Amino acid sequence: MTPAPQGFWAQATADPDRTVLAAPDGAEWTAAELHAAANRLVHGLRTAGLRRGDAFAAVLPNGAELLTAFLAATQAGLYLVPVNHHLVGPEIAWIVADSGAKVLIAHERFGEQSSRAADEAGLPAGQRYAVGTVDGFRPYRDLLDGQSPEPPADRTLGWVMNYTSGTTGRPRGIRRPLPGRPPEEAYLGGFLGIFGIEPFGDHVHLVCSPLYHTAVLQFAGASLHLGHRLVVMDGWRPEEMLRLIDRHRCTHTHMVPTQFHRLLALPEEVRNAYDVSSMRHAIHGAAPCPDHVKRAMIDWWGTCVEEYYAASEGGGAFATAEDWLKKPGTVGRAWPISELAVFDDDGNRLAAGQLGTVYMRMTTGGFSYHRDEQKTRKNRIGDFFTVGDLGYLDEDGYLYLRDRKIDMIISGGVNIYPAEIEAALLSHPAVADAAVFGIPHDDWGEEVKAVVEPADGHQPGEELAASLLAHCEERLARYKRPRSVDFVTTMPRDPNGKLYKRRLREPYWEGRERAV
Repeated sequence: MTPAPQGFWAQATADPDRTVLAAPDGAEWTAAELHAAANRLVHGLRTAGLRRGDAFAAVLPNGAELLTAFLAATQAGLYLVPVNHHLVGPEIAWIVADSGAKVLIAHERFGEQSSRAADEAGLPAGQRYAVGTVDGFRPYRDLLDGQSPEPPADRTLGWVMNYTSGTTGRPRGIRRPLPGRPPEEAYLGGFLGIFGIEPFGDHVHLVCSPLYHTAVLQFAGASLHLGHRLVVMDGWRPEEMLRLIDRHRCTHTHMVPTQFHRLLALPEEVRNAYDVSSMRHAIHGAAPCPDHVKRAMIDWWGTCVEEYYAASEGGGAFATAEDWLKKPGTVGRAWPISELAVFDDDGNRLAAGQLGTVYMRMTTGGFSYHRDEQKTRKNRIGDFFTVGDLGYLDEDGYLYLRDRKIDMIISGGVNIYPAEIEAALLSHPAVADAAVFGIPHDDWGEEVKAVVEPADGHQPGEELAASLLAHCEERLARYKRPRSVDFVTTMPRDPNGKLYKRRLREPYWEGRERAV
C-alpha cells in the first residue's frame, strides 16, 4: 500500500477538494477548507501573543472548531487544552489558570460557565473568544478574519495537554515536552496502526464521544492524518449512531461499554433496521465491559469489536475479538510501543498470575503532571507509571484487570472487586446502569452497597431491590453480594463512560474515614 503523505497538511495540499469532515450540523468540509481554517487560527493566535510552548484552552462541543484548534496547535508548537464542557465555572477556571492558557475559546452553549471561569482565572478580556455570543468575549471570527490561509513559516510540533478526570481530586494536566521537530516527523496517524487500521482506502471514522476526551481526540486526529474521512456526532444517541454508520458506511470508531449496553437495549426491530456491516474496528475502552455485554456485541457486530487499555498518561494493551474469545476477560497484550508490568506494594515486580498494581511505560517518550512534581514521582517505579488499577498478567502476557485500588472493597479482611458485582447487576433486564462500592460497617469495616439506575419501564423501590438481590444471590458468592440497593435517576458518568463513583460513595462516608 502506498504510504500516506506526511500528515493532514500534506494531504490537504495534494488533494484539496477531498471531503474530510461531515460536521454535526450537516456541513461537509474539504481538506482545503479545514487546512485554511487551521492556518488562520495559527496566525490569529500568534497575533494574540502566543508563542511556541504556550497554551490555549477550548470549551467547545464536537465540531469543526475543536478539530481546527487541534490542527493549529500541533503545527504551531502550542499546547491545546481541551476542557470538559460539563464542568462548572470554578472547575474550568482551575484548568485555565493551572495550564497557563493565554487564550480561551468557548462556545455560547457553555457561555455562562466559561465567562465565570475566565473571570475567576483572571483572563484578560481581549484573550476571550466565543463561537456565538458570550458577554465579555470577542467573536471567534476575530481570530480568523484577515489572517492568511497559508501555513506559518516556522511550523513546529505541538501537543494536546489533557487534564485527568479529577475523580480523586484536582485534575492535573498531562504535559509532554515539545520535541522541536516539524509536525511531519511526529507520530501522527501511526497510532492507529496498533489496531490494524491502515492509511487511505475507504475508511470513515465515526466520532461518537466528546472530543475533549484524550482517546477520542487522538483517534479522530490520527484518522485525519491517515487520510480518513470523519463523521462527527455532537451528543450520542444509540439509534442515531446506527443511522450514521449505515448512511456513511463508517468503518471504525472509539466507544465505551455504556454505549454498548444502550445499543443492546434498543428494540430488536430498531437494531435490525440498520446495516452495520461496514464496521471493521469498534474499539472500546475507558471502563470495564461486562462479559455478557461484550459477547452480545460480538454476536451482533462480529469480530470488529476490539478492546484496549490505556490512560491519558499513555498506554497500553490491545485485544482483538479473537484474543478475547480465547481469553475472556482480558484487555489484551502490550502495544508495540508500550510495556506492561505488575508490582506489589513494596515495588517488587510480580510473576505471571500474581495480582498487583498495573504499571505501564511508553517507548515514545515520557510525561509529567503539570505543576505537580510530587504526583509525577509518586505514581512511578523507574520509567513505569500507574493510574492505580489492579490486575495480573498471564503466562502469555495478556493483562486482566480487577478494579482500581481506590475502588476495592475490604470487608472482614477480604478483598472484593466491584466490577464483577456490577457486571452481575447489569445482566438484569431492569438495570440500565449500576455502581458498587463499600460503605461503613462497624464489624466488617465495609459492606457492599449497590446503586442502580433502573431501565425504562421499571420503577425503583423495595420490589425491584428484592429482585436484584435475588438475582445476585444466584450469581455471586455470599461475601460479594450487595447488602442493600439504592436507586438514582441518572448515574453520574461523563459522556465517555467514566463513572464518578466518588460522588455516589462520599455521602455514605460523611464523618467517617475510609481505610483505603
